[in-house]
Amino acid sequence: MRIAARYNGPPGSGNGGYSAGLLAVTLGLAPAEVTLRRPPPLETDLTLTAGSCSAGAELIAEAVLTQDQRPDVVRPVPPDEAAEATKRYAGLSGHPFPTCYVCGVDRTDGLGLRPGPVSGGRTATPWLVPPDVDEVTMWAALDCPGGWSVIAEGRPYVLGRLSAWIDAVAEPGSTCVVMGQYLGGEGRKAYALSTVYNEAGAPLAVARATWIALSP
Repeated sequence: MRIAARYNGPPGSGNGGYSAGLLAVTLGLAPAEVTLRRPPPLETDLTLTAGSCSAGAELIAEAVLTQDQRPDVVRPVPPDEAAEATKRYAGLSGHPFPTCYVCGVDRTDGLGLRPGPVSGGRTATPWLVPPDVDEVTMWAALDCPGGWSVIAEGRPYVLGRLSAWIDAVAEPGSTCVVMGQYLGGEGRKAYALSTVYNEAGAPLAVARATWIALSP
């Protein structure tokens, strides 16, 4: 397995949702729970086993069929409210990883998500679905909207674990609404949900995530 350079999250490593999805899809696991043990390296041949990938002797990620109960969807907002929320996207003024493939403000070739806050500890953003969308792209889209319901100013987080239930791949060229929701946390860990809705308002995919705060 190899993560192409364009699918980065933090500089020099793979976007967590994309990397987790690529591992789950490559191993044929669905629904899957993927735990990231180290930042996924880019443009590196990763060795796969039945439930993990490694770079040399370093374990990068582990994947299993999830035994967890499917989470509830994040309650949606209308498309116009999601579009309005992007004006409040915290990443516009203080993005810890501005070249992130999913939500980076310095990218013109990424997914372009701008998850801004709405009521109830939620985030919302429209998503113009790219022509090459696939199941891995859906994992990526589920990543950052949950993360931005967690991230506090001056305290960046990275994805630690993502469990995803993908019912359908979004229609290329359509505009979805992606929601995130903060669930709480303990210590350096924070928990979030995310949901992708299609243009008709039907949920296409849901995810549960654990985020890890970076040490100061």
